[in-house]
Amino acid sequence: MTTEPPTAPEPASTPEPPSAPGRPQRRLDARSLRGLAHPLRMRIFELLNLDGPATATRLAERLGENTGTVSWHLRHLAEHGFIEEEAGRGTKRERWWRRVPVSNSLDIGDFRDDPDTRGPLALYLHQLVQQYFDRVNDYVTEDWPDEWRDVGTIADWSRLRLTPAQLRALNEELAAVVDRHTPAPDAEPDPAALPIVVQLQSFPRRPRTSDNEDERQRSAG
Repeated sequence: MTTEPPTAPEPASTPEPPSAPGRPQRRLDARSLRGLAHPLRMRIFELLNLDGPATATRLAERLGENTGTVSWHLRHLAEHGFIEEEAGRGTKRERWWRRVPVSNSLDIGDFRDDPDTRGPLALYLHQLVQQYFDRVNDYVTEDWPDEWRDVGTIADWSRLRLTPAQLRALNEELAAVVDRHTPAPDAEPDPAALPIVVQLQSFPRRPRTSDNEDERQRSAG
């Protein structure tokens, strides 16, 4: 694992990276944002996204929550189109749920002038960053064999100076690289492969003046 001093991340503007080509996409509106913006619902959705279908009972065990509470939040996620019941599996008492195969995107600019969504948006972004942190923390604290420990990375690059258009182009190029390494849904899995999470935080930082510059400015004034 290679590491470099991290910089403080700013919340990402999308709930997930771009999906593989061909997957339908949905741009979240105010209603769907409110449907997702809850800490437990976001944790449930994350588990279904990362680990596949599950029942309320299994999810409750993993999350340390009451089964009835998890069931209520599952129905809420389904109502807003994030998950669906897996047909032909389970019973009336034990339903299996899976995420809807749609790539969800969120543009913060859509809600900038809507005071009613500021609370849900802030909660959603805070929880999203927390999920990213938890994933990294799990990786660095778990015991991994050397062949996996040596290839992971936690790094940042802080010497770039870009315009908004250049930053957008950088993010699009990085997403394209990930897409090239994403196997097709019908591809035969490699027995030596494990699920991989790629997390990207790219954001502007306001320049700070040094102490010497501050002193010179005060003297000049």
